[in-house]
Amino acid sequence: MKVEQIYTGCLAQGAYYIESAGEAVIIDPLRETKPYLEKLEQTGAKLKYIIETHFHADFVSGHLDLAKATGATIVYGPMAQPEYDVYSAKDGEELQLGKVTIKVLHTPGHTMESSTFLLRDEAGKDYAIFTGDTLFLGDVGRPDLAIKQGTVTKEDLAGYLFDSLREKIMPLADEVIVYPAHGAGSACGKNLSKDTFGLLGEQKQSNYALRADMTREEFVREVTAGLTPAPQYFAKNAMMNKAGYDSFADVLAKGNLPLSPEAFEILANAEDALVLDVRDRKEFSTAHVPNSIYIGIDGQFAPWVGALIIDIKQPILLIVPEGRSEEVVTRLSRVGYDNVLGYLEGGIAAWTASGRDTDSIDNITAEELERRVKADNAIHLLDTRKPTEFLAEHLLVAKNYPLDYINGSHINELDRDATYHLHCGSGYRSLIAASILRARGFQNLVNVLGGWDTIKETGLEKSAYVCPTKMSQQTVDAAVEAVL
Repeated sequence: MKVEQIYTGCLAQGAYYIESAGEAVIIDPLRETKPYLEKLEQTGAKLKYIIETHFHADFVSGHLDLAKATGATIVYGPMAQPEYDVYSAKDGEELQLGKVTIKVLHTPGHTMESSTFLLRDEAGKDYAIFTGDTLFLGDVGRPDLAIKQGTVTKEDLAGYLFDSLREKIMPLADEVIVYPAHGAGSACGKNLSKDTFGLLGEQKQSNYALRADMTREEFVREVTAGLTPAPQYFAKNAMMNKAGYDSFADVLAKGNLPLSPEAFEILANAEDALVLDVRDRKEFSTAHVPNSIYIGIDGQFAPWVGALIIDIKQPILLIVPEGRSEEVVTRLSRVGYDNVLGYLEGGIAAWTASGRDTDSIDNITAEELERRVKADNAIHLLDTRKPTEFLAEHLLVAKNYPLDYINGSHINELDRDATYHLHCGSGYRSLIAASILRARGFQNLVNVLGGWDTIKETGLEKSAYVCPTKMSQQTVDAAVEAVL
């Protein structure tokens, strides 16, 4: 028996490859099938099942293309009802894979169709559980992301999740390995560990949601506390996973297309396309195509695309680092942004060589920000971190202007003639925010390099520190409401 975790850091997502006696299963695959097909070719194993733990909201899974390429059967647990052919396994049913078995445990709560898959080894001993978003290390799946099903509420789902954990998962042996769908960095939970797998016994001891003395009411209250609004693309990705999607090969062929500056500009105007620049922060700040939006490929790229580009069918033109166009189109497709029209061949060098104008954004250090604030305490400083980060500690002169909610109506409250200094935790999110404001007509923008990591070391006045885990739900709700 072979078990391999295939972890993708930018999505904090774990897919899984299981093999026994020449037969294989892949659990929760990503959109592109090439890595899985290459692995099957290397091992010579036949893919028997493609298992989906639930309708994922934070990425588009590759189950349809993979099934078409291999002939493998797509498996969901009870209550999934997708709009394509699958095998709907029953609760408690066992799937045979070579010399091992995989038992289906219906574990509703994160969503109604969520299921956990228990792997038993050749001797029939419980070996590992593949929990999807039901159980993470350090947390459980948030109960507010399900595709709407009647009048079910997040409190209802949290109650189902309590029952699922206590009845199906916690009775298993402590030495069973937990393989979740996500680790730290995913928005599918609140308190995910940086570890990507661990032992169930450790979770029984350390995971707040698995406390043995916890009542159902306490569980519902704690699991639903502190939830901020889910990224807008989550519901759209879940529907794509339920209803189906275009072939990844077609999406890649269309999007990985080199364009001259002339063709690039024509398409941008004719298709009302969004120009997305994914290069290094310094390169974008120095020179970029006017009105382009920056979301760096080497940061939390796909989640920020999904959070900020409201129309999932938006035509997109790319400016990419040399040789990375296929990677960028692939990573966009993972979150359902399939309408890429091509990329600027030769990049900004070709753009400027053609005589076309560029724009730039000023950057300063935290030390320079300190000097400016002390010279003018009325300076406009926008802290683009999340409300909970801002509540934990911030400069007294700053206003919270979270990148997550920049598409809201509060943009109308800004003065287009004023100069705004922006910071986040490191300088990544604030540069994204600056690019969006610049594209919307704000000319006087300054990004603080290093963000809060360096600002907090200055002598500027800060609020008293508040531990995020000590914040009440009412406090978090009020902070989110203030910026929506």
